[in-house]
Amino acid sequence: MNQTIRALFPVTEEYVYMNHAAVAPLSTRVRDGMVALVDDVTRNGSVNYEEWCQTYERTRESAARLVNARAHEIAFMRNTSDALSAVANGIDWREGDNVVTCNVEFPANVYPWMRLLEERGIAMKFAEEHSGRVDAGELLSKVDDRTRVVTISWVQFSSGFRSDLARIGKFCRDRDIIFVVDAIQGLGGLKLDVDRDYVDAFAADAHKYLLGPEGIALLYVSDRVIDRIKPTVVGWTSVNNYEQYLDYRLDYREGAGRFECGTFNSAGVYGLGAGIELFLEVGPETIESYLLELSSYLAERLTSKGYEVVSPRGAGEQSAIVTCKHDRHTPRDLYYRLRAKNILTAPRVNRLRISPHFYNTREEVDALVDALPD
Repeated sequence: MNQTIRALFPVTEEYVYMNHAAVAPLSTRVRDGMVALVDDVTRNGSVNYEEWCQTYERTRESAARLVNARAHEIAFMRNTSDALSAVANGIDWREGDNVVTCNVEFPANVYPWMRLLEERGIAMKFAEEHSGRVDAGELLSKVDDRTRVVTISWVQFSSGFRSDLARIGKFCRDRDIIFVVDAIQGLGGLKLDVDRDYVDAFAADAHKYLLGPEGIALLYVSDRVIDRIKPTVVGWTSVNNYEQYLDYRLDYREGAGRFECGTFNSAGVYGLGAGIELFLEVGPETIESYLLELSSYLAERLTSKGYEVVSPRGAGEQSAIVTCKHDRHTPRDLYYRLRAKNILTAPRVNRLRISPHFYNTREEVDALVDALPD
């Protein structure tokens, strides 16, 4: 973090904004990217359509670089639920198959699988959270010879606990189980490498740690499993040579592009692309290192003031999210006290959730902790 980066976020002029796990404020780069597209359409209609397409592909390539994927393994979707549903619905399930997950997942990573219980006769198995942790060993102990998918949030929304993706992913890879990750609370703040972490598919909306707009999300589907996940919502752009309008051939596009069924949220793609370019410019490893240091400082300050930090702080467990509790103050009361001082957090699952990003500072952490009641 430096003043040049901080100046890209006008929200800092009025707020101490530490609610990126909900909806992130936009940087001027993201805003400018979206406004440029809106102005272009306003003035020119579709005259510059080819330039739009070039921006789509640049954004796809940037997203692939961000996670060490190939561009054709990236698709643009409406949101995380849309992307996870595309994976869940596309698998050729058999009655008696099961999905393994945990009992503190955000609903976006539960309902797409739950819908299949009645319709396809599958089962769901849930590992439990203990002291803010989802133990990888307990999670993997739920796997049996009918497990088709293990799915987990990289970072849990209500605790900030960070799962060991590489351990879980390697276990799944060795057993040919599809490993699906809800990456929305980590991607942008932490470094994801889909090869290192053995991730087969992930979904992440832009509006949290990717610092982009709502209504646009990334879906990654690896070449390893692409033929095991069939498109269930199909449109004119799902196929090769889709501008050959009257040549009706249902030959799906290479890679994840087959899940793109029609017109994009173009302004969203422009904004997402501008946000990702900033991450690549600064460096994902640099951002992760800074955020882990900042969240550790936050946890130490909270503890010294008498707050119980719920978020696990062991090696490899930390994320940018820190959640806490107090014996005498409810999370909602704390939230409103902070909000009255223009300090933005969120009450979640009987915890106060604090979620900074890489433009936040130690001075802002101090201001937040000092504003909390004893």
